[in-house]
Amino acid sequence: MNSLTRRRFLAASGVTATVAAGAALGWFELIDRARTDPLPTDAHVLVLLTLYGGNDGLGTIIPAADPAYQQARPDLAYAEHEILPLGEGLGLNPGMTGLKKLWDDRHLAIVRGVSYPQPDHSHFRSMAIWQTASPTDPLPTGWLGRWLDASGSDPLLAVSIGPVLPPMLAGATTAGAALPLGGLTLPQGALGRAFTALGQPAPGEPAPQAAAAAAVIDLHRAVTAFASAVNTTAKNTLTARATNGGGGGALAAQLDVVARCIEIGAPSRVYCVSLGGFDTHADERSTQQRLLTQVDSAVAAFLDRMATTDRGRKVVLAAYSEFGRRVAANASQGTDHGTSGPVLIAGQPVTGGFYGDQPSLTDLNDGDLKTTTDFRDTYAALLAKVLDTDPARILGPGRTVATYL
Repeated sequence: MNSLTRRRFLAASGVTATVAAGAALGWFELIDRARTDPLPTDAHVLVLLTLYGGNDGLGTIIPAADPAYQQARPDLAYAEHEILPLGEGLGLNPGMTGLKKLWDDRHLAIVRGVSYPQPDHSHFRSMAIWQTASPTDPLPTGWLGRWLDASGSDPLLAVSIGPVLPPMLAGATTAGAALPLGGLTLPQGALGRAFTALGQPAPGEPAPQAAAAAAVIDLHRAVTAFASAVNTTAKNTLTARATNGGGGGALAAQLDVVARCIEIGAPSRVYCVSLGGFDTHADERSTQQRLLTQVDSAVAAFLDRMATTDRGRKVVLAAYSEFGRRVAANASQGTDHGTSGPVLIAGQPVTGGFYGDQPSLTDLNDGDLKTTTDFRDTYAALLAKVLDTDPARILGPGRTVATYL
């Protein structure tokens, strides 16, 4: 199976964390800003989850009651009694019990049939379109990079958890910060105690010495706040790559880092996390259910945690993939690259329910689902309702802002 991960996509697209000076910022700058310039408690925060590889929408939001679904996928199809019912003949993948609770609580919006005009079946071209929000003309900037340009050129407004910067955070004059995982440690033993003593203030000390002491204190705060989560994320990433090639075991730890950032008042309005491995050309049912179970447990735990604090109750998480899969199964008990798929939007500010029309399984475009929702309209809602920005400044005119936020 040719799995697509964020690292493979970024390597192919030529984008690394060195694209802009903002990417050189790190954990210590973030913790310092949380102390000196914390995010207001009433500011909304967007967490963007990319599912690399082309997640199968029909295996996520399952039309089990549709005879055309059963006929197209005789060995892959879920029976009606296996899914988690949502209504309208649809149900969640059985591995997504946490998101089912969010649905029941009306805090999960399912946007259906999301894609763009004349969809491309290439991973790299389709992901480039999603990240730049430009289906026709290639752009050198990402949609959130353009938002950064328009929002004061502060790299720490948008943070990617990982060593590489996704193209969506690259603007013309500003890029978000890529915060690497692992290596956030302090000296131990006598050296560690001596280092800690350097951070203790002394009466009447000169301003430069006081500033240096404050920097040491900030360093300790950073390690205390983030070290276990950051280093666990790095360990889980390496373990997951060795076992399944997708880096999936790290998603919960990535979201743990995001949660800690939000709770201490880090200045970021956007966080990017990811999970790979969704290129399910073979053995799809077990592979996708395993991955969606990881997504579900990580996202549900994160949003449950966020619901307990004022800042957390302003968080909106959106999950998307570069395309869905074809309606019919292939000969390897998998599916091939398709077009439209669902976007999941969750959090306390979300008005749950279905949005957009469910694509027909019989009225197809050369075997692919037809698009019923333009992905830029989904971005428009996130820009307008979460990031307090006129979508036309970022996406151009003519976009529709949905009502799920």
